[in-house]
Amino acid sequence: TARRWQVDAARDVLLRHRKPSTPVVVARDVGGPAESLTVTDLAGLDPSIVDMRCLLIVGSSLTRVDRRGPNTVVWTPRNYPG
Repeated sequence: TARRWQVDAARDVLLRHRKPSTPVVVARDVGGPAESLTVTDLAGLDPSIVDMRCLLIVGSSLTRVDRRGPNTVVWTPRNYPG
Protein backbone atom coordinates (compact mmCIF):
# COMPACT_ATOMS: atom_id res chain seq x y z
CA THR A 1 0.00 0.00 0.00
CA ALA A 2 2.94 2.36 0.51
CA ARG A 3 3.59 2.61 -3.23
CA ARG A 4 0.09 3.50 -4.39
CA TRP A 5 1.07 7.18 -4.50
CA GLN A 6 3.10 6.26 -7.60
CA VAL A 7 -0.03 5.22 -9.52
CA ASP A 8 -1.70 8.46 -8.46
CA ALA A 9 1.33 10.47 -9.63
CA ALA A 10 1.48 8.56 -12.94
CA ARG A 11 -2.22 9.24 -13.54
CA ASP A 12 -1.64 12.95 -12.94
CA VAL A 13 1.25 13.00 -15.45
CA LEU A 14 -0.84 11.14 -18.03
CA LEU A 15 -3.74 13.56 -17.53
CA ARG A 16 -1.45 16.41 -18.57
CA HIS A 17 -0.96 14.69 -21.94
CA ARG A 18 -4.09 12.59 -22.51
CA LYS A 19 -7.82 13.21 -22.41
CA PRO A 20 -9.58 12.28 -19.15
CA SER A 21 -11.74 9.87 -21.19
CA THR A 22 -8.70 7.77 -22.22
CA PRO A 23 -9.60 4.11 -21.55
CA VAL A 24 -7.74 2.28 -18.79
CA VAL A 25 -7.82 -1.44 -18.03
CA VAL A 26 -6.85 -2.83 -14.64
CA ALA A 27 -6.36 -6.60 -14.92
CA ARG A 28 -5.78 -8.30 -11.58
CA ASP A 29 -4.39 -11.79 -11.00
CA VAL A 30 -4.42 -12.55 -14.74
CA GLY A 31 -4.61 -16.31 -15.25
CA GLY A 32 -5.13 -16.89 -11.55
CA PRO A 33 -8.17 -17.97 -9.58
CA ALA A 34 -9.03 -14.42 -8.51
CA GLU A 35 -8.74 -12.91 -11.99
CA SER A 36 -10.73 -9.70 -12.45
CA LEU A 37 -10.93 -6.97 -15.03
CA THR A 38 -11.87 -3.34 -14.44
CA VAL A 39 -12.42 -0.97 -17.35
CA THR A 40 -12.47 2.72 -16.50
CA ASP A 41 -11.06 5.95 -17.86
CA LEU A 42 -8.02 7.95 -16.86
CA ALA A 43 -10.05 10.48 -14.87
CA GLY A 44 -11.83 7.70 -12.98
CA LEU A 45 -8.80 5.53 -12.25
CA ASP A 46 -8.77 4.72 -8.53
CA PRO A 47 -5.17 4.03 -7.47
CA SER A 48 -6.40 2.07 -4.44
CA ILE A 49 -7.48 -0.84 -6.69
CA VAL A 50 -4.01 -1.21 -8.23
CA ASP A 51 -1.46 -3.42 -6.49
CA MET A 52 1.51 -5.60 -7.42
CA ARG A 53 -0.82 -8.30 -8.82
CA CYS A 54 -2.27 -5.90 -11.40
CA LEU A 55 -1.51 -5.20 -15.01
CA LEU A 56 -2.38 -1.58 -15.81
CA ILE A 57 -3.03 -0.76 -19.48
CA VAL A 58 -3.54 2.83 -20.59
CA GLY A 59 -5.11 3.15 -24.02
CA SER A 60 -4.07 5.42 -26.85
CA SER A 61 -6.06 8.25 -28.41
CA LEU A 62 -7.56 5.62 -30.75
CA THR A 63 -8.51 3.03 -28.12
CA ARG A 64 -12.22 2.23 -28.00
CA VAL A 65 -14.49 0.64 -25.41
CA ASP A 66 -17.56 -1.31 -26.53
CA ARG A 67 -20.02 -2.47 -23.89
CA ARG A 68 -21.77 -5.51 -25.33
CA GLY A 69 -24.33 -6.87 -22.90
CA PRO A 70 -22.45 -8.41 -19.97
CA ASN A 71 -19.11 -8.07 -21.79
CA THR A 72 -16.85 -5.09 -22.26
CA VAL A 73 -14.42 -5.11 -25.18
CA VAL A 74 -11.44 -2.74 -25.24
CA TRP A 75 -9.54 -2.47 -28.52
CA THR A 76 -7.20 -0.23 -30.46
CA PRO A 77 -7.41 -0.27 -34.25
CA ARG A 78 -4.10 -0.87 -35.99
CA ASN A 79 -4.71 1.46 -38.90
CA TYR A 80 -3.47 4.98 -38.34
CA PRO A 81 -4.99 8.09 -39.89
CA GLY A 82 -3.20 10.00 -42.56
